[in-house]
Amino acid sequence: MRVHSIKGGGGLKLHVTDQGPENAPALVLIHGWAQSHISWQSLAPLAKTLRLVAFDLRGHGASDAPEDASAYTDTRLWAEDIAAIIKTLNLTAPNLVGWSYGSRVIAAYLDRFGDAGIAGVVLVSSLAAIGKAREDWMAAADSPGMNPDLYADDNLIRDAATRAFVENSTFQPLASAEFTESLVAASLPVSPLVRRALFHDSIDFRPIFATMNKPGLVIHGVEDKVVLPATGIALSESLKSGTLHLYEYTGHAPFLESPDRFNRDLADFCNQQIGAAA
Repeated sequence: MRVHSIKGGGGLKLHVTDQGPENAPALVLIHGWAQSHISWQSLAPLAKTLRLVAFDLRGHGASDAPEDASAYTDTRLWAEDIAAIIKTLNLTAPNLVGWSYGSRVIAAYLDRFGDAGIAGVVLVSSLAAIGKAREDWMAAADSPGMNPDLYADDNLIRDAATRAFVENSTFQPLASAEFTESLVAASLPVSPLVRRALFHDSIDFRPIFATMNKPGLVIHGVEDKVVLPATGIALSESLKSGTLHLYEYTGHAPFLESPDRFNRDLADFCNQQIGAAA
């Protein structure tokens, strides 16, 4: 695995990992709220034929985490983070893959730079809106927006809520308890300020995705108790060229709960693009 430190929007340093053939079709993997690049470990088999670029969002993991809300509320900065990764690593028309909050980052990129530099997008259990733009039918009982303890300044309260959030994100417990612990460990250091700032804005992403002419794939768990499946359906309907896969008996993390199916669907999406370009 190759590891990079890349200057994103405003000069903030992003921790980026990179595996697979450098000349292969690339995926830029964008994790969710209060997580890190380790979320994507189950995609490692795809690195035989695809280039997997995963990074820690600003404020998360090993990326810079300034305690200044403006570092997270300025939508342009999220867009510039993705643009910097694409440019620095010389990625040719990558697919942007966003899990949960990752859809906000993809929407920011599309709104700023358009879709000319990418091949398509994959939205995984993704948000369709944040802030006051979010409608009641979009958020489920375990959504971060429904639990103020996830933003508490008291470490014990916040840590207990964080563990519960991670454990409730899957329909069934993950086969590896050790990996569940690694997800909890990745989430705990994300500060209350960062957690709150991520939802400060009010944005509906659907009109932005509706402008995209490149293909899109939406994958959503039927048993998702964080972002309701209706949200995935709405996102797929907003795309001009979108495909929807609903995974039964699956919660908020399809790539962890159904990794073989997820990897197959992702590879098929990339291969269809290669075939269309041939």
